[in-house]
Amino acid sequence: MPAHVRAAYRAEMRAARSAIDAPARWRHLERAHILSQPWPWPHTRNHIAMFALAVAQRDRREALGQVVRIIVAAPGSALGRYPEGNTGRAGVALTEPMPMPADLAELLRAA
Repeated sequence: MPAHVRAAYRAEMRAARSAIDAPARWRHLERAHILSQPWPWPHTRNHIAMFALAVAQRDRREALGQVVRIIVAAPGSALGRYPEGNTGRAGVALTEPMPMPADLAELLRAA
């Protein structure tokens, strides 16, 4: 993971941990997910954080969806088989590409 992407990823993960409300936490985790997809460990780590938040919220559907994603994140990243822009939430299909925020697209384009 290039240094500029790593810095942005870490900033999003920190923002998720320090956010006051759950919707803001999810937004930051989703942005971190988009940044992490090409790299196996950060991608998996992001899904672990999403799983932890789902458990804290007692959201069984989201937690179960994150368990599946934890299992497939590293192999998907290593093989380059991940849908760009996908936010990583359980309500979104594993293989569904999504529009990417312009600032994140620019960071990843420069990687």
